[in-house]
Amino acid sequence: MSKIAVIYWSGTGNTEAMADLVANAATAAGASVDKFTASEFNVSSAGDYTGFALGCPAMGAEQLEESEFEPMYQDLRGSLSGKPVGLFGSYGWGDGEWIRTWAEDAEAAGARLVVEPVMANGSPDGDAEAACAALGTALANA
Repeated sequence: MSKIAVIYWSGTGNTEAMADLVANAATAAGASVDKFTASEFNVSSAGDYTGFALGCPAMGAEQLEESEFEPMYQDLRGSLSGKPVGLFGSYGWGDGEWIRTWAEDAEAAGARLVVEPVMANGSPDGDAEAACAALGTALANA
């Protein structure tokens, strides 16, 4: 059975809503899922998981949140090699540069992205909800 860690940072609740959708879909597809905020996740437990769903909204000049998420991600980065990973996050401006840059970095670290990164402009709508569910299902079946 897949054991998935869903790790996210959310300032407004939009990315948290996406994390819930991903976690629920992965669970429904048969995976064991643990959900954490970036500050709750202990990187030393990364080896306990077969895959990761990572969620962070666009911040500032289209970048990851710098005080909690980015440091956690940098610590986790070395544990992503060969693992199935899904990326998701919300934004309110820009064109998604932050998530494309993040996906390139994750793939450079050896992560195997199971689907295209999922973006929601603000709160996840029907299309973003379906994409989050597909991400969770893909991780469970990876």
